[in-house]
Amino acid sequence: MAKKKSGKAKLGRWAFLAGVLLALIFGFITAYAWVAWVLVVLGLVIGLLNIEEKEVSAFLMAGTVLALMGYLGGQSLGSVMYLSTIFNNLLALFVPATIVVALKSVFALAKD
Repeated sequence: MAKKKSGKAKLGRWAFLAGVLLALIFGFITAYAWVAWVLVVLGLVIGLLNIEEKEVSAFLMAGTVLALMGYLGGQSLGSVMYLSTIFNNLLALFVPATIVVALKSVFALAKD
């Protein structure tokens, strides 16, 4: 039987989905300053609500790889139309989420 997700987990999942879709959609539309702020806020929501204790290691590994490859992909493929903007949007989403999860992990380790 599937576990029923709490309201926080559902909000985190929707924030993740909305953030990725916005990052892709606004990669093809002229960049607006508010888009980055929306993605940062969604990234914070993802980091705070969506990642459970058992998922921390996997998320930190994936988040670090996403951040590194997003940055390097944006640099090396910046001349390809729209890709640089999409990579920058994904960075605006995943970097705050990864930082929040890393801080939560450090605080949990310090508490023990």
